[in-house]
Amino acid sequence: MVAFTITDILNIWQQAGIFAYVIPFLIIFAVVYGILNKTKLLGENRGVQATIALGVGLMSLLNDYVSNFFSSLFPYAGMGIAVLLVALILMGLVTTEDFSWRIWFIVGLVSFVAVILASLNDMKWWMGGQFGDSWPAILAGIVLLALMYFIIYGGEKKIGKGGP
Repeated sequence: MVAFTITDILNIWQQAGIFAYVIPFLIIFAVVYGILNKTKLLGENRGVQATIALGVGLMSLLNDYVSNFFSSLFPYAGMGIAVLLVALILMGLVTTEDFSWRIWFIVGLVSFVAVILASLNDMKWWMGGQFGDSWPAILAGIVLLALMYFIIYGGEKKIGKGGP
């Protein structure tokens, strides 16, 4: 009797290209199809939506950029989720107060930026794989994101009973 472990099965799937091609294709296909179906951008013909999603999903796998990025991104994303979980547990240990969603948004945003930067650092085609010389571009991106946040959410005006 031949016994397979989960590690053996996952290694067989990895050698067969399930993680490099099938899963990224399914993710891209599902997201593109879902967006086209929800927005009705190209009408309500599901055949057209599926054909476009199929084309985008297949074409995205041409040069292994997506496969390499996914294989780098998702392990880091798992670590980011673990960091958020540990932060949640530790904050629950020291306080009984309900924390605002803004605190979790900030912790999540920092984790998100760390995951993206670590993943992009693995990509040799993006900035040579090193962030050492690109800190001004990263800082400018952070400033732009902060400005977008304050433009969208910071300028809300309170309307009184008398109107605007």
